[in-house]
Amino acid sequence: MNRLHRWYCQSNHWRLRLGTEILPWSLKGVDLGGAVLELGPGPGLTTDWLRQYCGHITCLELDANLARSLRQRLPDANVTVQVGDATAMPFGDRMFSVVLSFTMLHHIPSSALQDRLFGEAYRVLKPGGTFAGSDSLRSVRMQVFHITDTMVTLDPGQLPSRLKAAGFIDVGVVSKNSNGMFPRHQVRPVLYLARGNQLPRRRGWLGSTRNTH
Repeated sequence: MNRLHRWYCQSNHWRLRLGTEILPWSLKGVDLGGAVLELGPGPGLTTDWLRQYCGHITCLELDANLARSLRQRLPDANVTVQVGDATAMPFGDRMFSVVLSFTMLHHIPSSALQDRLFGEAYRVLKPGGTFAGSDSLRSVRMQVFHITDTMVTLDPGQLPSRLKAAGFIDVGVVSKNSNGMFPRHQVRPVLYLARGNQLPRRRGWLGSTRNTH
């Protein structure tokens, strides 16, 4: 990340937006009581909010320095931090009840690698589990914040087919406008069948919002 982007991701303004706006609507109806995996927590502002509602969270962070900082900051919390790549997760199949991804997918350097992440999320989810999250759409402000940074934003119109290719079904995308300067797009809760008709359905959603992260 560039210096401006890194500063904003640790700012009180971003913390407030996460806690009052983005995380509540992203996780509405999601049961956080089981084994939770958070992908790419970065400095851990999302983790700070999530750990109030989770029994335990496993965080998978690619950046070893960020992972170490988060581990040191939350040594006695209900959080385990592990260094690893979300496109090739170091976990066995069906380990987690919930997989979460917040404003990190656009940092994945290609759509193909994003699709690998979707496949990995599918693989590590237990039957009946949930995949939930949010990400940012392209805007001038996003481009300014990502000068010299990786920025591969998602197209909500393509998400259903991409998630279906990972194994998810019944994926629906609903867009809506906010009262702010930028429109917000949200993917509503979707049902998908995991590995066959004999297995329970898993519930999940993937949301996206136009913001500066």
